[in-house]
Amino acid sequence: MGPDIASYSAQAMTKSSEQRQDTKNGQNGHTQLRRVRLSADDLLSISAFGAKATWPAGFQLYQRGAPADGVFIVLEGHVLLRNRIKVGRGFVPVIATVGQTFGSEGLSPNSHYVTDANASEETRTLFLSGSQFRAFVREEPGHALPLVSQTMSERAHLLEKLHELAALNVDQRLMSTLSHLSGDRAFTAADGRLKIDNSHHRLLCEMVGATRESIALALSRLVSAGIAERDGMTFLIHAGDLADGMANGTEKTSSPPVTREMLRPAFP
Repeated sequence: MGPDIASYSAQAMTKSSEQRQDTKNGQNGHTQLRRVRLSADDLLSISAFGAKATWPAGFQLYQRGAPADGVFIVLEGHVLLRNRIKVGRGFVPVIATVGQTFGSEGLSPNSHYVTDANASEETRTLFLSGSQFRAFVREEPGHALPLVSQTMSERAHLLEKLHELAALNVDQRLMSTLSHLSGDRAFTAADGRLKIDNSHHRLLCEMVGATRESIALALSRLVSAGIAERDGMTFLIHAGDLADGMANGTEKTSSPPVTREMLRPAFP
């Protein structure tokens, strides 16, 4: 097993919080999908057909509208997918973390990327071009199924994201976003708790689709509900508390009253 795959396997063992069963909110009918990821064995079979690369923090892998080809898989770090709305404003539909894919629109013929993709920290990826992907499916059909399943699960997550934007308020969307971030070591403290500091507020705005003011108020309500702890400008949250909050509904975070805020451009 190569060093990249071994490194991935070690990271995957620290991400048990994303391997929990689906969490359902019976009050509003919201179902949070479990974010699955490719295993080390899956990556070992895929790596024979792909090309590995390391990207420095802040590097842009591709831009929206550029010709798309193939699919990327994250081995280390994470990649931010962003749609630019205006200068300094954007919307982040998803963050691709270890064992997840991005840029899969490149598997369609004559396609173009629909987001910008940036490495938020030093990131290692595995890339399969369209021809490499077809060779992989042809020569290793059994091993190709997990990769296809992975891209389909991520498509389902995006559909769930659309549901959240249409049906949930800011508090509910924030808890769902925080639950997703809790599976990424870049956002967790040494004790495993999710750690959100002031530098993450813009990202939360872009992922939730809300203003800074709304995010600040929603975080304060999580503190009041006992779901989060505040240490200066830093918020510390147990992933299990988020799961319980989603399962029990938002009655604990509904005072003061929460107004519905639909998707709007996020402010820097």
